[in-house]
Amino acid sequence: MGLWAAVKAERLGMSTVLVEAGRLGEGASGGLLGALMPHMPDKWNDKKQFQFDALLSLEDEVAAIEAQTGLSCGYRRSGRLIPLPKPHLRVIAARHNEDASIHWRQAGESEVDGGETGTRRFRWDVLDQSPYAGWPDASFLEAGLVHDTFAARVSPRKLTAALAALLRGAKHVAIAENCEVSRIDAAAGRVEFSHGGSMGFSRCIVSAGHRAFPLIEAFSKPLLQPLGQPVKGQAALLRAGMDPGLPLLYLNGLYLVPHDNGDVALGSTSEDAFDDPFSTDGQLDDLVERARALVPALAGVPVVERWAGLRPKAIDRDPMVGPHPDHANVIALGGGFKVSFGVAHLLADAALEAVLGRAMGVPPSFSLVNHMSVASR
Repeated sequence: MGLWAAVKAERLGMSTVLVEAGRLGEGASGGLLGALMPHMPDKWNDKKQFQFDALLSLEDEVAAIEAQTGLSCGYRRSGRLIPLPKPHLRVIAARHNEDASIHWRQAGESEVDGGETGTRRFRWDVLDQSPYAGWPDASFLEAGLVHDTFAARVSPRKLTAALAALLRGAKHVAIAENCEVSRIDAAAGRVEFSHGGSMGFSRCIVSAGHRAFPLIEAFSKPLLQPLGQPVKGQAALLRAGMDPGLPLLYLNGLYLVPHDNGDVALGSTSEDAFDDPFSTDGQLDDLVERARALVPALAGVPVVERWAGLRPKAIDRDPMVGPHPDHANVIALGGGFKVSFGVAHLLADAALEAVLGRAMGVPPSFSLVNHMSVASR
């Protein structure tokens, strides 16, 4: 999120210092999945609309970054398959078909998959069998499967590298690497660094993953609960040689994501309690076995990387963005948990609107004020 905020600040011509605890981009997720999956199309609300708009606009944002840097971000609107192993799930899925036809539309674009002229429409189709042999295995399709044409994927590492490359050539953004922030003095308008130095600011966007929570808590009125917590995730990469055009697979918390080079990423766990944030264990082994059962063609392919990392989960689960209620010169930009890569660019826009003293245009539950209110209960 911090990289996107700096990119958006560069576009606006805003004089900015991007402070990075390590090397540029190291604070962002170096994960493997990159699944960009929309919320279910039923029970539509402002949060689902915000995510829909974000996932839609990310396609153009990535294209612009790629054109500017000459680097691929590994983006593709691949779609998604969701197996329906039980009959009652098909009844529920069939209802979502109508919901998608109403809500998964973008006016003003060329016609896609039928629908009105001038409307881009994405589908949620319930099928009897997979259009792709063995993806997934037919034994999981007792009641068929869903084919969603809206989901996409991106390479987290390639996108991060492209954003960092753009910023290294920026005119308005200075980069301060190896400067870990230890404290924010909001009243004085200064950040203090672990190595002993400090830097003044007129506005400060705090986008430090799970480390943002204690940084903000430290200059806030006492809260009854933490603003958020780190959640560990584990994932793996299989040297599968699969068709990169295959859709994502999702079943009961297991994601399979084919990437441009034919590798398949799988994950992920969600662990609130853990001893080592960067180790992998039997929980990942179980996911690998589940993946090989879901797609038997993966049974003989090697695991070429095992990964573990921490994701920031705000107390009210939603992303956390906006000015501090008592120190408007400090703006939060974080949370996001599992949806960060899909919405970060729009949240960065919102944070910069707050810097400029404008309304952010995000759901009220996303605001830092809301999260602090929840933490005070």
